[in-house]
Amino acid sequence: MIFKQDQASIKGFLEDTSNLKCGHTPGVFFPETISELSELLRDAVKEHRRFTIAGNGTGTTGGRIPLGDYVISMQKLDRIGELVELSSDQAYITVQAGVLLDNIQQKVEQNNWFYPPDPTEKLCFIGSTIANNSSGARSFKYGATRKHIQRILVVLPGGDLLDLSRGSYVADNEGMFHLTLPYAGDISFQRPQYTMPDTSKHNAGYFSEDGMDLIDLFIGSEGTLGIIAEADLMLLPLPEAIISCLVYFANLDDLFKFTGLLKDSQNSITPRAIEFFDENSLGFLVSKYPEIPSGRAGAIYFEQETTPETEEADLDALFEQMELCNAMTDESWMALDRNEQARLREFRHSLPLLVNDWLSRQNESKISTDMAVPEGAFRELFDFYCTSCRQHGFFYIIFGHIGNAHVHLNILPRNRDEFVEAKLLYREFISKTLALGGTLSAEHGIGKLKAEYLVEMYHEHGIEEMIRVKKSLDPYLVLNTGNLIPVAYLGNAKT
Repeated sequence: MIFKQDQASIKGFLEDTSNLKCGHTPGVFFPETISELSELLRDAVKEHRRFTIAGNGTGTTGGRIPLGDYVISMQKLDRIGELVELSSDQAYITVQAGVLLDNIQQKVEQNNWFYPPDPTEKLCFIGSTIANNSSGARSFKYGATRKHIQRILVVLPGGDLLDLSRGSYVADNEGMFHLTLPYAGDISFQRPQYTMPDTSKHNAGYFSEDGMDLIDLFIGSEGTLGIIAEADLMLLPLPEAIISCLVYFANLDDLFKFTGLLKDSQNSITPRAIEFFDENSLGFLVSKYPEIPSGRAGAIYFEQETTPETEEADLDALFEQMELCNAMTDESWMALDRNEQARLREFRHSLPLLVNDWLSRQNESKISTDMAVPEGAFRELFDFYCTSCRQHGFFYIIFGHIGNAHVHLNILPRNRDEFVEAKLLYREFISKTLALGGTLSAEHGIGKLKAEYLVEMYHEHGIEEMIRVKKSLDPYLVLNTGNLIPVAYLGNAKT
């Protein structure tokens, strides 16, 4: 096993995209096999070590940044298996945790298969996307990562290997799980006793529902219960063709009406992605894309799977709905071939890069939201975002997954006073979101940055439920202490 403790090697593990600057560690371990990873955890208590698990640094919540613990880097566990076809419409592929998502998607698509989860950042490790239950634009149709995982191999904090296929461990009528493990012995615990929000996306805290599968407890647990070392990913046939489009609107009410039509289950148009850009977002993008029309109030980007036989009918239906909603049809951008779709995807992904470039010339970090609410409450939250930011005179943008009632608000402070003021307003956004029945995080997770806010969502009872589950599987608090659960609530580890 490789171990590094020189500052040059450690430095890169003290950061991710969260902008946290407080990371420190005595060293980084690089296990090259799952057996080495198991041995490392088995000896952790004896060696007085705790660990922070490091993905590829693409997270936004500080989850991989160590606060004094050792780091385990997953980058050497990068084996990718061959596709296994189960039928004409189903296949799977076995991968280790350190494989890049982009490499997986390229490999399966070369074989005419399709892995639906599509986070914006393609350089993330697949294990991290499972530990975080990542989603992305295509989650409107396909849901988050959880729905596409058939099996995981988890290394538990005491070194035990837990091989979980769907259906192998299901909570009983009392919500109990029972495990017999070589090192830890017999473990029994009850699923978290709380109710999750009624949102189409939710990524804050441990998953819990009646009759749940144990695999779903580890998916989205942010590495606090065990390390996902290997997984079987379920694949679908690659769509024959795609219609991609960016539709501009001069009026937000028309834009929301169009979005409602796209979401209507009775509609002949069935998008896999529905994304939003507000006027300020488009203002950022116009520096790179001067063809963006003036007089726009916002835009909707969407993708529709189609076939050569149905493409013309799908386009006719689409144009009919655009006209019905007073879209700026002549100025909108239709992409039907691969090259044009690649250009349109580049457009969609250019916004964060342009924002980061702007921020690099400022002295303050952005304040960003990742909240979602039930469908019927979305417009109220959206209007609250806009009105609040305008009242404070903030420079801001709103963009993202409107199909899931989940958009990202980025407040871009121009000085320290605005940053402090925006941080206070963020708490108001949390209160409003929770009052509307929403979730603190829809896709980015909690990590270290948002752990303190999780108490507002679940209250002390909910936090205590998470601690109970964690200590059942990690009694010595070996893994990812500081992530998800506020440290102040954890108390002492088992002695």
